[in-house]
Amino acid sequence: MRVLCFRSLVFIQLLLLVLSQDNPPGFISIDCGLPSNSTSVDEQTNLTHVSDDQFIDTGVNYEIAPNYATDELYTKYLTVRSFPSGTRNCYTLTSLSAGSKYLVRAGFLYGNYDNKNNPPNFDIHLGVNYWGSVDLPDADGAYFHEIIATATSNYLQICLVKKDRGTPFISVLELRPLLTTLYNDDANATQSLVLSARFDIGARSQELRYPHDPYDRIWRNYTMETWRYIETNSTVQPDKDFATPSTVMQTAATTSSTNQSLDISWSSDNESTVFLIILHFSEIQELPPTALRQFDIFGNGVLALNSITPIKLYSEWAKYTHTWHTEYTASLKATSNSTLPPILNAFELYVVRPTTGIPTYSGDVAAINKIKANYQVNKGWSGDPCVPTEFSWTGVTCTTESNNIPRITLLNLSSCGLTGVIVSSFGNLSTLNSLDLSYNDLSGDLPTFLDQLSALTYLDVTGNSNISTTLPPGLQQRKRDGNLMFRFGGASRYSRPSNNKTKILLAVIIPVAAVGLLLLLACLIKRSGFRRLANGEEIRNKNSTDLEDLELFIMVNCMTARKLQSSSSRQGTREFLAEVRHLSRIHHRNLVPLIGYCKDGLGCMALVYEYMSGGSLRTYLRGKDRNARVLSWEERLHILLEAAQGLLYLHRECAPPIIHRDVKTENILLNHMLEAKIADFGLSKAFRDNCTHMSITVAGTPGYLDPEYNSSCRLTEKSDVYSFGVVLLEVVTAKPPIIDGRNKIHLTLWVHQQLTKGSMDDIVDTRILDRYDVNSAWKVVQLAMSCCLETSAQRPVMSHLVSELKDCLELVLGTSSVMDSGRSSSSRRIAFEVAKNGESSLPDGPSVR
Repeated sequence: MRVLCFRSLVFIQLLLLVLSQDNPPGFISIDCGLPSNSTSVDEQTNLTHVSDDQFIDTGVNYEIAPNYATDELYTKYLTVRSFPSGTRNCYTLTSLSAGSKYLVRAGFLYGNYDNKNNPPNFDIHLGVNYWGSVDLPDADGAYFHEIIATATSNYLQICLVKKDRGTPFISVLELRPLLTTLYNDDANATQSLVLSARFDIGARSQELRYPHDPYDRIWRNYTMETWRYIETNSTVQPDKDFATPSTVMQTAATTSSTNQSLDISWSSDNESTVFLIILHFSEIQELPPTALRQFDIFGNGVLALNSITPIKLYSEWAKYTHTWHTEYTASLKATSNSTLPPILNAFELYVVRPTTGIPTYSGDVAAINKIKANYQVNKGWSGDPCVPTEFSWTGVTCTTESNNIPRITLLNLSSCGLTGVIVSSFGNLSTLNSLDLSYNDLSGDLPTFLDQLSALTYLDVTGNSNISTTLPPGLQQRKRDGNLMFRFGGASRYSRPSNNKTKILLAVIIPVAAVGLLLLLACLIKRSGFRRLANGEEIRNKNSTDLEDLELFIMVNCMTARKLQSSSSRQGTREFLAEVRHLSRIHHRNLVPLIGYCKDGLGCMALVYEYMSGGSLRTYLRGKDRNARVLSWEERLHILLEAAQGLLYLHRECAPPIIHRDVKTENILLNHMLEAKIADFGLSKAFRDNCTHMSITVAGTPGYLDPEYNSSCRLTEKSDVYSFGVVLLEVVTAKPPIIDGRNKIHLTLWVHQQLTKGSMDDIVDTRILDRYDVNSAWKVVQLAMSCCLETSAQRPVMSHLVSELKDCLELVLGTSSVMDSGRSSSSRRIAFEVAKNGESSLPDGPSVR
């Protein structure tokens, strides 16, 4: 698969072909920030570097400040590409071979290019996996990060990720192909090697690389005053496992006597870091027949390898891994039989970085990138569309399959300026269940390849003036079967002329007229002194002050629902219009869809929704019919996950993002299959671009209200997270957010008090005590308490909650057979106490993936 950003594949291939005439085959050398279509030559290696505009479509080019552009500085460090917009920006290096091994190096020289005199700190990722942290200590030093990795596809992506200080930038990016036999057991599909140090001991120059090393590894000089240095001009034969250059192996260090060891020390601030140490040695001296050079290798005083005898002018190596320390020493000590001290020619040190992240299914990546390129989508899309979840693309929702491979299931391209026909790449998103193409300038017929989308349940082409609204045969049938919601309208409410023009007009006009009549009926009913439900039950007079009169749902034969404003409602015209405005542009399977609305000049206002026959989550937990249908633990987890997915869509995939401001169990509605959808957007607020919070009048429901928002009037997405944390506890306990008693107490405080008693049975809804999984329940309570921390910065984000709730559900599904057989209360208590006393504890703050 090839991922190209707004440039043709042919041009890239020609570019690389031209480069290969001067540079070794497969070398990619990029001078970042260089003007388009220009090149530079590296004075150190004589390799040609090209502009980076063919490898990335974001960022701004800068030159470093003149006082840092000294004559001694390599040309490739004179320019940078900076990324002030977006959290993650990625280079895509193509034309690689899946399964092949590559060395990737990124270079950074700040040079005060932005006139802020403040070197930034940011992260660098290789694809979906963390590579390292770029923390520049000064403005004039050139630093590089290097990694040896195996490509899982025919491209690699190098991503710069913004953190808490400054704007990410990059000066140089280089890729070098390696033989698959090199670092064979150490760099593979499951782990990469991040360079910590690579030393040429006793080197003749400060730095050695290409052409002395054909793979352009950088070897730096390393010396110690107490060592004795030797060298040779004879060629040292390279080994096949690391191909250490002869020039590197021609110099070495020994000690003055066999009683003195060769020691190399380093430190780490993380004792769980796994280091790979590779020692290179060769006998480069002419030894007398009776002489013997033999040594043992120790790691922090523990024997790692013993009785090593170097071979003359032949490169050998020894390696081992080390962990669980913060201070490290590799020591070479002469054996008791040795007449000569130990010898060391070169040394490599790597951090072993597991490649735990699984990228999005390659077919989905190819399709979404072709869509991006075809329509010039400008939504800050960069890197993998789904992974990591905190960087997933705006407007893209993904689901992880049983094989742990993410798939794209929702695509929202509403109001993205799309023009032309619907391209065939949409048909390659085979797991897509929701496609929103509304309010663009698309034209032509709805193509038959959309029939390939067997999971599609929602299609919206509203507001495309030149597009046909005739569905292809497969989707027509699914719409008739009730398995597809198809939305269209605006300038495109009538299909293009065809042989069955009359049928098409009737198919469109009749439903529209029916909805209009129903809206009119709703308004007429509203003006009368009372209203009735479909079953004839009378509703209170319109002057009633009962809170239940705030929202009236009328069920009609077409399975829609109405929300009417009563005279006693706290929500006025502003909130009503806000709800219409928000719901007209957001579409997600876990949000209640708006079908239409009515607002006449006589004060009658009504919203027309999809009818949610299951009612609200609150009724199942604390309503008068709560015992008629007790939600199982698995059903509760499904509902929580679906609600979290709806909120994640609002926070991360809407443009601009939306804060709900009134998350509560009453606003989580269920359909006949107990599928959850978020409702009531009357208090919602949309964030402006690049806005982290808003100062706004406090609104919401007591018990669910974020205390930080309540005290500061600063609204953020973490305000919804707090409210959702209360919902989590409600679902576990079936208790209200504020518990009545002698003294009213908030649910979070009550749960905290119960946790000190050491039994989940004191917390979980008594109606399911014998039928819940303690491990997942404990995890949900942990999540809830982290959501309800006083300081919003310590709370998790919705993407983390979605991920953790999925894990909770997997725990239940994996132990369902055990739960069905029944477990005693004592076994649940023991499991909880183990978790409490050792394996887990309430967090000081969120653990965000």
